[in-house]
Amino acid sequence: MLTYILIILCLSLAGVAGLQMMYMFYLDRLDKERKKRLHELELRCKDLGKRLADAEYRIDEQNQMLEALYNETDDGEVWADVIDDR
Repeated sequence: MLTYILIILCLSLAGVAGLQMMYMFYLDRLDKERKKRLHELELRCKDLGKRLADAEYRIDEQNQMLEALYNETDDGEVWADVIDDR
């Protein structure tokens, strides 16, 4: 009788150990998937950072061009012509 109890106890412990191993494999797979997703997000962040820097540079260039265009025209002369026409 004691032999049967020991066999059942050993099989139960082996089952628990097998369950723990399966859980460890599951956690390892989740860790790999999270690392892969994090790497993808880091690449996307770098790409978006480059695009943002490019957009800011283009906006600065456009602002400088607009300032140069508006600074070239003298508003006083334009208004003087408008007033003289009336």
